[in-house]
Amino acid sequence: MDRRSFWERRLASESRLSWALVLVSVAVVGSLRAQTAAPRPVLDDRKDQTALVVLIAIDQMRPDYFDRFGAQLSGGLGRIRARSAFFPHGLQDHANTETAPGHSTMLSGREPTHTGIVSNDRGVSDRTAPLIDATGEGASPRRFLGTTLFDWMRAADSGARVLSVSRKDRGAILPVGRARGAVYWWADGAFTTSKYYRDTLPAWVTAFNARRGIDALAGTEWTLLLPASSYAEPDTMPFEHGGTDVAFPHALPSTAAAVRKQLANYPQMDSLTLAFALDGVQALALGQRGHTDLLSISLSTTDAIGHAYGPDSREIHDQILRLDRWLGVFLDSLAKEVPPDRMVLALTSDHGVTSFPEYLAMRHQGHPGRVSLDQVTRTLTKAFGPNLAVDFDFDASNGLVIADTTALRARGVDVDSLSRATARMIASIPGVARVYTPSSLAAAPANDSDAVRWRRAVPISVMWLACAVAAPGVVWSDGSLKAEHGTMSLVDMTVPIAFMGRGIMPRALSSTARSVDIAPTLAAYLGIRPMEALDGHVLTAVLGGAPTTFLTHR
Repeated sequence: MDRRSFWERRLASESRLSWALVLVSVAVVGSLRAQTAAPRPVLDDRKDQTALVVLIAIDQMRPDYFDRFGAQLSGGLGRIRARSAFFPHGLQDHANTETAPGHSTMLSGREPTHTGIVSNDRGVSDRTAPLIDATGEGASPRRFLGTTLFDWMRAADSGARVLSVSRKDRGAILPVGRARGAVYWWADGAFTTSKYYRDTLPAWVTAFNARRGIDALAGTEWTLLLPASSYAEPDTMPFEHGGTDVAFPHALPSTAAAVRKQLANYPQMDSLTLAFALDGVQALALGQRGHTDLLSISLSTTDAIGHAYGPDSREIHDQILRLDRWLGVFLDSLAKEVPPDRMVLALTSDHGVTSFPEYLAMRHQGHPGRVSLDQVTRTLTKAFGPNLAVDFDFDASNGLVIADTTALRARGVDVDSLSRATARMIASIPGVARVYTPSSLAAAPANDSDAVRWRRAVPISVMWLACAVAAPGVVWSDGSLKAEHGTMSLVDMTVPIAFMGRGIMPRALSSTARSVDIAPTLAAYLGIRPMEALDGHVLTAVLGGAPTTFLTHR
C-alpha cells in the first residue's frame, strides 16, 4: 500500500469505524517497530551524515503529560521520550507566554525582545500578504527580526530546502523567520500560504486539498481511544468547553463543509497536518540531496483542546494518546523517505497552560482567579481618544498595556506620568501581584526574575505604558470560560525540550534548558555558525565534548 492511500484510507476508516479500533492497530505497529529498532552508534561525522533536521513543536504541550500518560504512550511521543536527550524542565523563559512569541524563539536562538514578536495580535498578520485561494487574514513574517537556523543552513549551503507546516499561520511562519520557503498553514478548510511566499499554490498542495479526505468525518463522533477505565480524569466538569458538550462522545459536525470549518477543534487536525507534511517531504524531496534540509511541523490541536477542556481533562488525555499514535505512524513513514540515522529531531512547545481557575478552586488549591486589563484600556481610550481625536492604539495583552506613545507625546501628553498613572490603576486590580513602567522595568535589578522575563518579552520597537505580573494561580482572561496561558507561572513557561539523532545519548537531563538553546544546539550539531548574536547557548549535555561558544546578547 503506498503512503498516500494509507492516510486517505485511515481517514475514511475513521468515518465508518470507531477511532479506537483504527488507532489501536496503529499503536501496535508503532510499538513493534520501536522495539525492534537497533540502537544508534555514536559517530563523530554528524555533519556529513545529517540529511534532514526535523522540528516538532506541539502547541501547549506540558512536559508533565509525558509522566502522567507515559505508560500509555506507545507511539511517537513515547519513542521520542525513550530515545532522546530529554529535558523535562525546559523553559519558554519570557513573559507573555503565547504561541507567536514562543514559536519565534525555537529556531532563532533569540528571545522575543530580539525577534520582534511580542504577542499573537502583533505576530504575523499582514493585510499586504493575502492568502492564496482562501479567505481570511493575510500573514507574513514582516515583523520578525533577524535570522533563524534555516538562514544559517542556507548560508552554508545555498541549495538548502525548507518545509514548514502548521494549522496556525504563526506556527508555520515564525520558526523559519523571514525565509521565503515552502511555508503552509490551514485556512478556510484547506492548506494554503500567502502572497509573501508565492503567487499560486504548487500542484502537490492543490492535489492534497482536492482529495477532501476529511469530508468523510462528517457525522462521526470523537470517542475514547482506550476503555474508560484507562482514564483517571472525570469525564464531566461543568466549566469545560464553556459549559456545553462536556462528556464523551463528542459529535463532529454533520456536514462536510462544517467539518472543514471546525476541524481545528478536533484531534484529526493533527493527523491531517502530519499527512500534509509527509506529502510535502516527498514532493520537495527533502533530505534527498546529499545535504541538509529542514522540516518544521507545529501541531496545534493540543492547544485547542487544552483551552476548551483544560489540562486536567479526559479530553486532553485522549488527545495526547491520539497524537502519540499518529506521530508514531508519521515517524515510521518519514523513515522510509530519509533514513533515521541521517535525521536529527528536536521536540518542544511554545508554552504550557494553567488549569481552569474553577478547577483549582474546586480542589482548594491556592487563590486562583481571572483578571483582565480591558477596563484599563477602555478608560485610557475614553480619556484620550475623544479629546484629541486620535486612536492611540491602547491595547492589553497578557499584562502588557500597549499604546502609541509617539502620538501621545506629539500631542503634549507626559507619557512618563501616564505610565505611572496606568501602573497605579493596574496595581489596584485584585489578582495583580506587581506592575512595572518602562522606567522601573529598566531599573529593576538582575535578580528580579519577573523584570528580567518582561525585558526578554518586549521588543524595543513596541511602545507600551505598563506591564504586570499575575498573582499565583491567577490567569489573564478575556472573561470567557476556558483554560489559559500567558503568565509567568511555571506551568505556563515550562515546556519539553528533546533532541534525538545519531550520536545523541538517550537520557533524561535534570538541568534546565531554554527554547532559545534549541537553535544553537542544532547549529553545533550540524557544524554551522549562527549569523548573529544569540540569547541561547549550546546544550553541551546533548552533544557531549567541549563546549561550543557563539556570540550572545547581554
